[in-house]
Amino acid sequence: MNYEELSEKAIQAKSKAYPPYSKFHVGAALLTSKNKLYLGGNIETPSYSLTICAERTAVFKAFSEGERKFKAIALASDAPGFCSPCGACRQVLLDLCGDIDVVMVNKKKELKVMKLSKLIPFAFGDKDLI
Repeated sequence: MNYEELSEKAIQAKSKAYPPYSKFHVGAALLTSKNKLYLGGNIETPSYSLTICAERTAVFKAFSEGERKFKAIALASDAPGFCSPCGACRQVLLDLCGDIDVVMVNKKKELKVMKLSKLIPFAFGDKDLI
């Protein structure tokens, strides 16, 4: 699957988002090393701290199905520009998926691809544990 196709899946995943408070729809499409896809949308609750982003929804779905090796994740949002993962999602993605490609798609369907390590320099990891 190429990154344009992966981005289309992220755009489709936005329709599954549930953001009744922010009205900010985000879709994620996580690609495994075996080319299997896991989609996620952001899900909000009235207690904002208990909401979950699209990226973590997709990662946790994949992990709950036994997946452990990933290639890339694509993100699409309602923003006019490129939407990158929040800090919490960057950390979870790095911890569970490794230094994968992050594909961001804007409303014009233009792509920006970055390695996750570029989005979270000096990340905390298992090497930092005592």
